[in-house]
Amino acid sequence: LEGELESIRGAGTWKSERVIASRQGPHLRLAGGGAGILNFCANNYLGLSSHPEVIRAGVETLEQFGAGLSSVRFICGTQSIHKDLEEKIAHFHQREDAILYASCFDANAGLFEALLTPEDAVLSDELNHASIIDGIRLCKANKYRYKHMDMQDLEAKLQEAQKHRLRLVATDGAFSMDGDIAPLREICRLAEKYEALVFIDECHATGFLGPSGRGTDELLGVMDKVTIINSTLGKALGGAAGGYTTGPKPLVDLLRQRSRPYLFSNSLPPAVVGCASKALDLLMESNAIAQSMAAKTQRFRSKMTAAGFTISGQDHPICPVMLGDARLASVMADDMLSRGIYVIGFSYPVVPKGKARIRVQISAVHSDEDIDRCVEAFTEVGQKHGALP
Repeated sequence: LEGELESIRGAGTWKSERVIASRQGPHLRLAGGGAGILNFCANNYLGLSSHPEVIRAGVETLEQFGAGLSSVRFICGTQSIHKDLEEKIAHFHQREDAILYASCFDANAGLFEALLTPEDAVLSDELNHASIIDGIRLCKANKYRYKHMDMQDLEAKLQEAQKHRLRLVATDGAFSMDGDIAPLREICRLAEKYEALVFIDECHATGFLGPSGRGTDELLGVMDKVTIINSTLGKALGGAAGGYTTGPKPLVDLLRQRSRPYLFSNSLPPAVVGCASKALDLLMESNAIAQSMAAKTQRFRSKMTAAGFTISGQDHPICPVMLGDARLASVMADDMLSRGIYVIGFSYPVVPKGKARIRVQISAVHSDEDIDRCVEAFTEVGQKHGALP
């Protein structure tokens, strides 16, 4: 193990954990000092992790329903708040039903094994999130992997998979490392042509993509064509924990009977349920927060491109600053912190070899001044380390 750890250090891909001594937000205080740090790498897209109404809802739910259930859902772990939140999630996504999990990783781990048999097929984008990949590995269906967002390759794989009973196309709605958005219109057209179902993971879309924040299916006008959605409560919707599946009621009923992460994991803690429920209320009342985030995303992307950086993806608050070299990404991220900007370098195995990057994430609670300060720091650090001319 020590030898393996040393090889990780030597490759420059060691992942350190910086300790935060404040609540999550655009401005942080790090343990051991470091006050006033600007945070540009949280999934806190709408700033709801520290929203006063979300926090108040969590406290009130904690006081009324306790710290936890000490049980799984089917024994004595289902409270009225769990059923209410599931109903609210289904309403938000305009689906028949929903089921809660401890995380979306669990939702992805529990879906494919329960739904698919050896007679079926699953067709997965090659850059899908690790949890989708792991969930697919657990099932006994025939597995096809198509090139990233390549519709010609997907069609060829769908033609090959016609011999199977049921075909399920699985894709991230928005890809977390690249900030690009799946071509759902084309995917749904091919799925209809070849009689397949469509599954999307919406963790990096729920709450802020689409006119009312419903996600990529709303953004691209295919809400009635996507069969199954998995997403998280741990990013835009309060930022604590929890995930869910929403879709046809018979599917949700089946998951309650057969999904192992659901059957064998404790119920979602009441405080988390209360926070997420309030976050959904705020979203359904107004889309003003999401709209402000879109403008700030555009500000960062345009200014960084003008400075000479390559930013992957398009119009998404995930803004990967592409650097290529793992050590360069790590050193630049450390140097950014010395300038008061909290960002993290990503390298193999989180991203492919040779595609290291610093992933910047914009939040609705960043000010224009915060964004400009981040761009200025990137420009200084990029010139220092040869990432810019």
